[in-house]
Amino acid sequence: MDYNDIFNKAKAAGRSLALLTDAERNSVLADVACAIEANEEALLAANAADLERMDAANPLYDRLRLTAERLGAIAADMRNVCSLPSPLGRVSHERTLPNGLRLRRVSVPFGVIGIVYEARPNVTFDVFSLCFKSGNACVLKGGSDADSSNRKAVELIHGVLRARGVDTAAVTLLPSTHEATAAMLAAVGQIDLCIPRGGRRLIDFVRDTARVPVIETGAGVVNTYFDASADLDMGRRIVLNAKTRRVSVCNALDCLIVHSSRLRDLPALCEPLAGKGVTLYADADALQALSGRYPAGLLQAATPDSFGTEFMDYKMAVRTVASLGEALDHIARYGSGHSESIITADEACAREFQARVDAACVYVNAPTSFTDGAQFGLGAEIGISTQKLGPRGPMGLEEICTYKWLIDGEGQARP
Repeated sequence: MDYNDIFNKAKAAGRSLALLTDAERNSVLADVACAIEANEEALLAANAADLERMDAANPLYDRLRLTAERLGAIAADMRNVCSLPSPLGRVSHERTLPNGLRLRRVSVPFGVIGIVYEARPNVTFDVFSLCFKSGNACVLKGGSDADSSNRKAVELIHGVLRARGVDTAAVTLLPSTHEATAAMLAAVGQIDLCIPRGGRRLIDFVRDTARVPVIETGAGVVNTYFDASADLDMGRRIVLNAKTRRVSVCNALDCLIVHSSRLRDLPALCEPLAGKGVTLYADADALQALSGRYPAGLLQAATPDSFGTEFMDYKMAVRTVASLGEALDHIARYGSGHSESIITADEACAREFQARVDAACVYVNAPTSFTDGAQFGLGAEIGISTQKLGPRGPMGLEEICTYKWLIDGEGQARP
């Protein structure tokens, strides 16, 4: 396979997208949203073929699975992207120098964005919508687990692009092979930016191997601290939602940190989790508080590996601390810089937590399940960045644009 030719065609397609107006881009996205709904049966059939090849007990199974409801949400998110203002052409800095030169800093597309992702067929549509709206071509390299789903999705998108007279190389799906990944990560001058979407091993591999620029999106090792002053009913709702809304996503709760003065409330706090079959890996103090008051088959002693693990499953660690400082130390050691939360009635405690926790998203009295581009009003997300250089947190349209300086003169010469 000639990857050089594939990437050059994507580069050319990216340049051609600059000729489209925002209204034309929105019309294409609206047509794709309608096509998703009209082709629901075909998309679900392709997804069913992928699901047959995966063990239902695999934590990635839920990420891989499409349903009519999820396809409807994907179409709705695409329409939300249509409704957002264009991120292109925005002037973020403007001034006239003493010599009369006029300077403007204007937002522009990156060009070609490469995405390496695992068993997440929704990413195919989300990435396309955000890249197309922002004038970027996208090169997709999905995992073999979702290959049938991804190919049907791109086939659907290409049909709309052809009908609209748009170069189909604006969205390119590579084979689901290691060779394709290696080619993308080495495509200097052709792939302008690469974003990995997946677990820690994938993200580390892309970061350590790529010769093209990478935005590191995060595996989410997520903690929630139940403070000495926390409201129990609020805590029950937040912990249940953060852990069990969707266990396989990166914003799902992995470790509940409990102030030692609230151990008497720990069984009530965790009771809703038992109904969902959540296995708890509790430290010695938490284990003692839970023994006999949480199902024995779902309760185990924590090991050193229990903390700092992204479970992506109905499993959660429990850690006891004696102070806010201890909770902050635990998060600093085991967190991944993704999302952290505190449940507290103490305003000073809440503000100290937000000031001292080093993460992309820091919550007070809310579940980390809200860390999501659509929930943040971005329409959809292309990833959640845990790095500090460039975008951080959920990335939408603005985060996949760069800028250039436009300088207008009248014949000035530099002395």
